[in-house]
Amino acid sequence: MSQKLAHDSDYAPIDVADLEKAGPIIPNEQDIESASNAEHAYSIFERREKLTIVVITAFTTVLPPLTASIYYPVITMLAQDLDVSVNDINLTITAYLIVQGIAPSLTGNLSDETGRRPALIICFVLYIAGSIGAAVKGNYAVLMAMRCLQAAGISGTMSLSLATVSDIVTSAERGKYTSYVQMGWMVGPTFAPVIGGSLSQYLGWRSIFWFLTIFTSVVFITLLIFLPETSRNIVGNGSITAPRWNMSLLTYIQSRPKRHENHINTPPSQPNTHSRKFHLSELNPLRSVKLFFTDKETSILLLYSGSIYASTYMVLSSMSSQLQSRYNLTTLQASLCYFSTGFGTMASVLLIGRLQDWNFHRHAHLAGIPISKDKQQDLSIFPVELARLQLALPSLLLSGITLIIYTWTLQKQTHLAVPLVFLFFQSFGGSCAYSCFNNLIMDLNREKPGTASAALNLSRCWMGAGGVAFVGPLNRVAGVGWMGVTIAGAWLVFSPFVVWVVRSGPRWRAEKALREEH
Repeated sequence: MSQKLAHDSDYAPIDVADLEKAGPIIPNEQDIESASNAEHAYSIFERREKLTIVVITAFTTVLPPLTASIYYPVITMLAQDLDVSVNDINLTITAYLIVQGIAPSLTGNLSDETGRRPALIICFVLYIAGSIGAAVKGNYAVLMAMRCLQAAGISGTMSLSLATVSDIVTSAERGKYTSYVQMGWMVGPTFAPVIGGSLSQYLGWRSIFWFLTIFTSVVFITLLIFLPETSRNIVGNGSITAPRWNMSLLTYIQSRPKRHENHINTPPSQPNTHSRKFHLSELNPLRSVKLFFTDKETSILLLYSGSIYASTYMVLSSMSSQLQSRYNLTTLQASLCYFSTGFGTMASVLLIGRLQDWNFHRHAHLAGIPISKDKQQDLSIFPVELARLQLALPSLLLSGITLIIYTWTLQKQTHLAVPLVFLFFQSFGGSCAYSCFNNLIMDLNREKPGTASAALNLSRCWMGAGGVAFVGPLNRVAGVGWMGVTIAGAWLVFSPFVVWVVRSGPRWRAEKALREEH
């Protein structure tokens, strides 16, 4: 007599003998391939999820340059209200940039070890405290201290945003996704003076810091609800569940039913073998500084890209006073002229990311290297330096030429529209070039993206601080026209180092890989 199995009266009985005749169940090849692809994919985040992550991080990168530049139009008003000199107010900008360069060395390393979300949360808490402190009544010393606290807090978001993109996209897609993030920190310095000039004219300069507090709080709440943990040390390609305390609110809510269901229907799972404990000894803020001395290729790229970004601060910090003195513009009218650089930056973001991805695929095709969006590319035999910098050098040439024309038409006091048109193209070319350098640095340091992006921030901010301190005396002694010549001339003098990187970079990478193996 054959045995019968019946679990419910609604189902027909199953004959065990029939099951034995059926033989073993062989998985479908498509199912095996699908499971294997999911396991070995670089990131399991879908395109919609990647865009959500990138958009949120892009908003976080608006804040550092927005905070640095928002009171460019009200420097004179601040000096009068606090009874200090204009140079004293300029020192708060320099101090902000110096601290902004130092702090990400700590947060970038921290995010590599503990995750992006904890580092971001620390950044936002410090920044909101600094914004509130600057908004309440106080003297010059309080303003200086609160500006430094703001910088210590929010400056890390730039490096963390780049590290987050590196967590979820391959080098073949990096250009497009990074361009969205870069729009934040490139557009921030442009629109900040417009916001600052408008608020201060109607509500006073303290309203600037209340605006920053409210805007930042909205971004912070959005981050807490929607931004998942992406650090590959914590969640791998996204398939490893983050610790409960490190989940976004949305991820936590979505995971609760799954955990409850698994608890009922499955035996207890094995401990996560991928998890690792964080030790304080691993927190080394000097790792980003070491990149300047231990990696020849990265150090050259960091210094050159820093000079490009410093030029942006030099142009923007001097622009308001130059326009007001030469064209008799009001504070609000001068702040509206910053839209020229903003539109140039936005145009570059729309174009350069896609061009970089296209050029990357083109060189991969020429080298016979297959490209997959789900798997990270092996760069050991790929000319990544050429693929990135081939677009950077023409962009930099455009930026240098138009910068010289902008500064001299400004000095000669031509019609206001003339320098603003050339300023648009200068911003466009500079933003394109900076994006190419930035992506190459991240390509070369894929194992520690948080540390690499912190080094980028250190170079950008410290060279920017030096540029802001230098541009005032330069314009007074030589005139604004020679500022453009000086910046473009420096790019030209040091451009052979960029060519050196293109030619020797692949050999340097091979030598570095050989040293690390031994």
